[in-house]
Amino acid sequence: MNTARKFTFKTLLVPFALTLALVGCGNNNTASNNAASPEPSASAAATTAPAATEAPAADAVQYPITIKSALGEAVIESKPERVVTIQWANHDIALALGVVPVGFSAANFGVQDDSGLLPWTKEKLDELGVTDPNVFQDTDGLDFEAISDADPDVILAAYSGITQEDYDTLSEIAPVVAYPTSPWTTTWREQVLLNAEGMGMKAEGEQLIKDTEDMVKEKLSQYPQIAGKKVVWVNFSAEDLSQLHIYTPIDSRVSFLYELGMEYPESITSQITDPTSYSLNLSAENVEALYDADIIVGYGNDELLKALQADSLLGKIPAIERGSVAFIDSDTPLVAAGTPNPLSIAYTIDEYLALIGGAADKINE
Repeated sequence: MNTARKFTFKTLLVPFALTLALVGCGNNNTASNNAASPEPSASAAATTAPAATEAPAADAVQYPITIKSALGEAVIESKPERVVTIQWANHDIALALGVVPVGFSAANFGVQDDSGLLPWTKEKLDELGVTDPNVFQDTDGLDFEAISDADPDVILAAYSGITQEDYDTLSEIAPVVAYPTSPWTTTWREQVLLNAEGMGMKAEGEQLIKDTEDMVKEKLSQYPQIAGKKVVWVNFSAEDLSQLHIYTPIDSRVSFLYELGMEYPESITSQITDPTSYSLNLSAENVEALYDADIIVGYGNDELLKALQADSLLGKIPAIERGSVAFIDSDTPLVAAGTPNPLSIAYTIDEYLALIGGAADKINE
């Protein structure tokens, strides 16, 4: 496929270099690459991801397919044979649908060795018999040459932070399925639908969503204490307790908390001035905004909780004071599952619900 693509990557370097010179985008790839970082929690019980059940045959798909995004339109002329994915978790969608990308980005957090693979990705690759995947070492910026060398028919980036310049350069290599509205805000369902459609597998993607939803619903039934609780995802730094970094409801981490039956208090949502931003920064002087939270989720450990409880301002937050906190330790893969997809959800759901359920249990102690 892609018989029309006759250039080499070097062909791209001249216009791309001009773009860099004009825009001065020396640091925006680093900022955009691999997301508002999650961080890991404990080793999760391995669970096989829901497999998409049988759906209409690929030849039933009508081509060309046009997929709109915030950065442009991807026009896919025929069934892609070579799929490349970039940045965070898009490869997991392809793998969950039984498609092995010819190249994909290394994970930049939650990985406990030098493989660039999170455990659920490794588990699925093993299941599919792949021992030597083509992993792009691009955590410091997209490796356009490696992407071009993989000779893709489509590039999946539904969950990513690529810039317009990135998109335009990538589009010279192959059609690019990018995010629908803004960087790093694509929900896991949107990720599945967009990436699946980009592979000509929309029906299979819809089935994968249903299977995942059914699995989550069954697991959630074991934790009725979570339903209806007010939650806020806050990242605290023990080195600087004067600032609060909060993920907003459009962030995929938070939208998944909503799926689990929780919601944000109005004291936080009223502070959001940019509806397209996945994060919100508050001074610790505005700590009262967190008083209505039943549960606080964030990256951290018991040492951080003790530091917060000892702080004159943050220690007054009711959830902090009573320990209704689900802190995800940065030394474990659960940190990376905060931005969910079907593979990571299946792999970590038992551990994640136990962590949040334990925080909910402390509300009425």
